Amino acid sequence: MKKCLLIFALVSVFVSCEKLLDSLTKFEMDFNQTVVIPSSSGVDLPFDVFTPETETNSTAEFEVNDTRKDLIEEIVLRKLVMTVNSPEGEDFSFLESIIIYMSAEDLPEIKIAWNEEVSANPGEQLELVTTTEDLKEYIKKDTYTLRLKTVTDEFLSTDYEIGIATTFFVDAKILGL
Repeated sequence: MKKCLLIFALVSVFVSCEKLLDSLTKFEMDFNQTVVIPSSSGVDLPFDVFTPETETNSTAEFEVNDTRKDLIEEIVLRKLVMTVNSPEGEDFSFLESIIIYMSAEDLPEIKIAWNEEVSANPGEQLELVTTTEDLKEYIKKDTYTLRLKTVTDEFLSTDYEIGIATTFFVDAKILGL
């Protein structure tokens, strides 16, 4: 009986240590960008807006979390929230739909977030549905670009400055563990 209890205790300790180590290999990376949706001359016409290249600083971020690019197992977009920065007091009611694509050097463009039917009263913030695809190859690059494919359902008399906040979940090995 004592041997069974000892084996059970050792297995429990091993499993708890493994879970603890596994939790230490997971972290989040946040990126913030700004894009301008220009005033429009048409309604219900799709148009593309590109963000400037975003530096990932992934090597430094991975080092802070005791890992390296070659030890990354998976990176998934957990959250993408857009906020109307200006004009003040405006909201996303001008949008009919939006799809966001990500691209990076030597990688194909990939659809990462969308809202294909924006509600009539969405407010100043809009959280999009995000992909479950593994985006590690994009975030491991030095920079990436987002392309917003938007359709408006009303005339825009002024430019809209939109903030885009993304949260990526990273699952990595810490120094090879």
